Amino acid sequence: MAPPAQSHRSPSPSQPSGKGEVSDLKSQLRQLAGSRAPGVDDSKRELFKKVISYMTIGIDVSSLFGEMVMCSATSDIVLKKMCYLYVGNYAKVNPDLALLTINFLQRDCKDQDPMIRGLALRSLCSLRVANLVEYLVGPLGSGLKDSNSYVRMVAVIGVLKLYHISSSTCMDADFPAILKHLMLNDPDTQVLANCLSALQEIWTAEASKSEEASRERDALLSKPVIYYLLNRIKEFSEWPQCLVLELVAKYVPSDSNEIFDIMNLLEDRLQHANGAVVLATIKVFLQLTLSMTDVHQQVYERIKAPLLTLVSSGSPEQSYAVLSHLHLLVMRAPVLFSSDYKHFYCQYNESFYVKKLKLEMLTVVANESNTYEIVTELCEYAANVDIPIARESIRAVGKIALQQYDVNAIVDRLLQFLEMEKDYVTAETLVLVKDLLRKYPQWSQDCIAVVGNISSKNVQEPKAKAALIWMLGEYSQDMQDAPYILESLAENWDDEHSPEVRLHLLTAVMKCFFKRPPETQKALGAALAAGLGDFHQDVHDRALFYYRLLQFNVSTAERVVNPPKQAVSVFADSQSSEIKDRIFDEFNSLSVVYQKPSYMFTDKEHRGPFEFSDELGNLSIGAESIDNCVPVQQVEANDKDLLLSTSEKEDVRVPTNNGSAYSAPSYDSSASLSASQTSTDLVTLEPALPRQASPSLAIDDLLGLGLSTTPMPAPPPPLSLNSKAILDPGTFQQKWRQLSISLSQELPVSPQGIAALTAPQALIRHMQGHSIHCIASGGQSPNFKFFFFAQKLEELSNFLVECIINISNSKSQIKIKADDQTSSQAFLDQFQSALSKFGTL
Repeated sequence: MAPPAQSHRSPSPSQPSGKGEVSDLKSQLRQLAGSRAPGVDDSKRELFKKVISYMTIGIDVSSLFGEMVMCSATSDIVLKKMCYLYVGNYAKVNPDLALLTINFLQRDCKDQDPMIRGLALRSLCSLRVANLVEYLVGPLGSGLKDSNSYVRMVAVIGVLKLYHISSSTCMDADFPAILKHLMLNDPDTQVLANCLSALQEIWTAEASKSEEASRERDALLSKPVIYYLLNRIKEFSEWPQCLVLELVAKYVPSDSNEIFDIMNLLEDRLQHANGAVVLATIKVFLQLTLSMTDVHQQVYERIKAPLLTLVSSGSPEQSYAVLSHLHLLVMRAPVLFSSDYKHFYCQYNESFYVKKLKLEMLTVVANESNTYEIVTELCEYAANVDIPIARESIRAVGKIALQQYDVNAIVDRLLQFLEMEKDYVTAETLVLVKDLLRKYPQWSQDCIAVVGNISSKNVQEPKAKAALIWMLGEYSQDMQDAPYILESLAENWDDEHSPEVRLHLLTAVMKCFFKRPPETQKALGAALAAGLGDFHQDVHDRALFYYRLLQFNVSTAERVVNPPKQAVSVFADSQSSEIKDRIFDEFNSLSVVYQKPSYMFTDKEHRGPFEFSDELGNLSIGAESIDNCVPVQQVEANDKDLLLSTSEKEDVRVPTNNGSAYSAPSYDSSASLSASQTSTDLVTLEPALPRQASPSLAIDDLLGLGLSTTPMPAPPPPLSLNSKAILDPGTFQQKWRQLSISLSQELPVSPQGIAALTAPQALIRHMQGHSIHCIASGGQSPNFKFFFFAQKLEELSNFLVECIINISNSKSQIKIKADDQTSSQAFLDQFQSALSKFGTL
């Protein structure tokens, strides 16, 4: 029977014309199923390619399952591979169809061709259907005894797959014992490596359930096993070598002679062409010699050359990974690498991340003998067209100066940077000069002479501007124009958007006031008035603190704000020694690249109390409260992270009172200082008496902070909410992404409310009774997370709420976003009232 002509309805496999195309494929496959005509395998190949291409682009071709299985009765290995791919894809989602494949896969497991036997066994174990495990035991047992190493290699991994499907079946069949026998006796190194990997995973998982498994796991670290693996290590390819070396790094030798024997045996692995093998060998050397200080230092000397060779060869990604490990070693023993500093000079064609890491290493290896050369090189980078590298190089120069190496020359270099008239260079240098003056106050005259020529209008970056303002306040007695520059900044308070700069400005004006009171009086009044009305809570609180401090006593305020200072001897390290030691213990892993221990990026229990899953599917819709909402799972995937963000990266200046009970003085912009007020004697200010109804106080008059006589406005009418509000999750997510935070506050939850919060639905029903509806909820004890929404009764204005409740400390974190932010406070009061009643009704 001749092969049928191919259908021409679809010009391309990736552009099917519809369901008819799948029907045509079905009929053609059925005709070819029993055909033995010449060229039939080529026709099958074309049809199989079409089926796989349809499956790849998401078209459901599961209706062809029977025909594909029938057509698999062939010796063509390409057809077998495509058929196995098809079967594996649909067996996971349709276990009933998987039953149809058992017979032909078991038959192929006995094929004469070892390649087909291996592929069939791999496909059989990849079905991952729990009710089919009984059909895996026989083929796996035969595969482990197969004469071909490829089949045995596949069978070993199949045992591991079986363990994850049904651990009891795997253990009952005594497969781990067979794997152990293969590991110690099989001539093929890849089979040996697979056995070692599978046994480590199985016995580690079983160790918590069985003492025997725990003993077997420990037996892998016994001397006979380790020496057997080490003696065969040269036969292995790269991945098995890394696997063996990782195991050897955990081995505890009995004496120093054994340590030297292992190191001598692995000496040639340091010259291996593969970077992973070299790093794994280095880890073994470092771990074995931790208790031998002299030998440990010799190991550092020995491993320098291989590491530096790897850095200079290979891809940028490999160079970065090796450099990260080298950086860790340099941090532990900088003296041993100080003579090799030129290896860390940046090359013009290197990637940014490699250059940045090299700059960090240059700052670590700097000492008295090489500081001049290193700083000279870094100064060349400061003029680089690559702005990020220029910034990093300036920071590196500052770090070296803080290490007390050649400070005189470095300060001169930094002051030269200020004359380059490049904004980013000036900004980074100002930050470093501030830190240098904190550590070396004796350089204040030279630094201030140059800094005084810099206009604050030319400094735009917040950190740099804050550093400049700090110097204006700290050294205002040496800078003639300091009070007037600070006054100009205070008058343009609203133009400064960075809270950090506003906080520094408040402190700098206070310091300048104590050193040059007549000239700074007006600036202090303007700064305090603006700070008291600032929307940022920290700025508002600091201004109020300074205001009350001045009310109490000026001398006390000076001792608090501007006390005598000592030079900073040591700046805080970003990482503790314990963290660094933990990273060193995890050498040759991602921990070194991330520069943090593995538990910080893999173990959920160490991610903080408010870490929630990134999958929106983990949130549940409150069915009792929002029957009119569509399921959350229908929200588009690219918006999934919006509802789950527990920290907003928005720098929002929002009005809030955080429940404060005080009444801060308001600023009357029309009030001005009279001549008599300006001549008030500062020294006569005494501790303020309890506040009376008097419209003015001495400090208010002095600083121009006149209390407003405007009557308090009438309280707004209570907010009315729509009890039948409707908002679908898609709209909620879109609004949550677009709107800024109106209010953010921590509210207490009553003990009765904590007791009633046994499940999220209890709070959902309660809040719905107050016309506040839940769109999604999630979390588990002690942290519960809710997303609520509410609508005004008479207009389509929405309030969106993120509420995180910690039942361990009886606190709730509230974030509110609103279409109409003027009503946010009224809604917060209503939300707080409803939450306070939870559990008491």
